[in-house]
Amino acid sequence: MYQIVLTNCPNEDVANLIAQRLVTDRLAACVNIIPKITSIYAWQGVIQRDEEVMLLIKSKQSAFKQLEQVITQLHPYDVAEIISLSIQQGNELYLNWINDTVKNN
Repeated sequence: MYQIVLTNCPNEDVANLIAQRLVTDRLAACVNIIPKITSIYAWQGVIQRDEEVMLLIKSKQSAFKQLEQVITQLHPYDVAEIISLSIQQGNELYLNWINDTVKNN
């Protein structure tokens, strides 16, 4: 029912834009912005190393498609990382807050 969605952004401006929109649109209850992570990955046959900003998005699984659309619309990457992890257990009061904050889809 609940999920954490991960996405990496090229900088804090993009991260803030996406985070603000997701919370404003009630697609996420909370978005943590984690600055200055280092990503090493293969892209088009070349090993890349970039500084990025990670978003840790708390939401409901029913909001994933809309959340994915907003991230894709605002994200500058050709292929944005958008990965959903199910929350198996958590503080009941916190999970209730997510449920009450994220709009029903």
